Amino acid sequence: METVIEIADGVRQRLTSARMALEECRRRVERGNGRLNAFTYLDWPEAELCADRIDDEVDRGRDPGPLAGVPFGVKDVENCAGMPTTYGSLALRNAKPETKDDPNIARLRAAGAVPIGKTATPEFALDSVTTSPAFGITRNPWDTTKTPGGSSGGSAAAVSAGMVPFATGTDNGGSVRSPAAFCGLVGLKPTHGLIARADALSDTNTVSVLACTALETARLIDVMSGRDDVDKMSQDSPASRTLEAGIAEAPPRGLRALWSADLGYAPVDPEMAAIAAEAAKVLCESMGCELSQEARKFSNANEALVPIIGQRLRSQLEHLGIWPDGAKEMADGPRQWLEQYGLPTPREYGAALALRATVEAEMTAFFSDYDLLMTPSVACPAFAAAGPNPVVIDGRDASATGSEAFSMLANAAWVPAISIPAGLTRDGLPVGVQVIGRRWSDGLLLQLAHALHSIQPWPRNAPI
Repeated sequence: METVIEIADGVRQRLTSARMALEECRRRVERGNGRLNAFTYLDWPEAELCADRIDDEVDRGRDPGPLAGVPFGVKDVENCAGMPTTYGSLALRNAKPETKDDPNIARLRAAGAVPIGKTATPEFALDSVTTSPAFGITRNPWDTTKTPGGSSGGSAAAVSAGMVPFATGTDNGGSVRSPAAFCGLVGLKPTHGLIARADALSDTNTVSVLACTALETARLIDVMSGRDDVDKMSQDSPASRTLEAGIAEAPPRGLRALWSADLGYAPVDPEMAAIAAEAAKVLCESMGCELSQEARKFSNANEALVPIIGQRLRSQLEHLGIWPDGAKEMADGPRQWLEQYGLPTPREYGAALALRATVEAEMTAFFSDYDLLMTPSVACPAFAAAGPNPVVIDGRDASATGSEAFSMLANAAWVPAISIPAGLTRDGLPVGVQVIGRRWSDGLLLQLAHALHSIQPWPRNAPI
């Protein structure tokens, strides 16, 4: 499939049409979705009406927007008017279609993008694999025995397979970056506040997209970003130009970066660490960046955020009447996660808050010494499609970190982080390198992703 930019610019210039782009998208979904289970809900008639409206705008000499006619998928924890939001749960399988878009979906529509359906997620976005009793197992296009990750696994599988040029995702602790790494995509967790969220109860969660390249990601983030009163955390970016306008420029020279294979606490697969480290080295050498390997230990942000996130989610499910009565219908992973982390004692919750404050202080101190923190995106290669998340990595106990060992630092500190394709394992599975920057350095992270892609060309889609 053509890129986001090729489709949109082609529709605006009458070189193609939104209906033609949608028809190509439909052929690809019908060819691949039965094998991958990336989409759990599709609405082709409404998508056709939307595409026809875009083409009518063009015929009338009007500009439909920077995403004119681009088909996309919506993660099934986000609201898209006319489609049900089931959160991947049997308890919500009879949900009625939503009447209102979430802020980011509304902005994508207003820019001319065409939503075609909902992408798979583990129940309530509570797993590192994408599988649920409601919709079954979602598979990785690079190897269908493997998972695309979670919780934005359906979006990652759909984009990696070329069904759609982009899909939305949420990142509460790695749920965009991990699937991006497992599926060979670019995944940016933006600075907190850059993109408004409908669910503004959590200060750890962000919304974003999964796409094949940094350039496409930049245009998409530009469209979605900006202040919205529905989210008190949202604000306009202080940048003087759009992300897309700045991405082609070379990253500034003289930056200081730290490479850490394990953050001082996490078991990691040696092959993954080596591939990501080499990509970090190549990138830093290309831009004259000083790359240090100082042995710097960070506190485990997972231990800080998991009880906080768990209590909030369990409280929400209790309010909705889904927990505990609906627990027997849930998949083992999300149910066990809520049982273990969803009801911390006051002492445990207080300890988590104190540890989070420590993590935030460590990140503040880090950015007084360095500009960038580079790590593997995930701690192991993509594992079995049905799970579970590994508890042993490189022969060591990984029960406190799992595959998503490096991502929650950014969520705790409200800073941006990106997963960039770095190479392939001996078994042909994608590896990502994660780069974490200061608040509002989203443009710099996209510049780095664009630069690495220029040095190490990467296939647009999985070789399926």
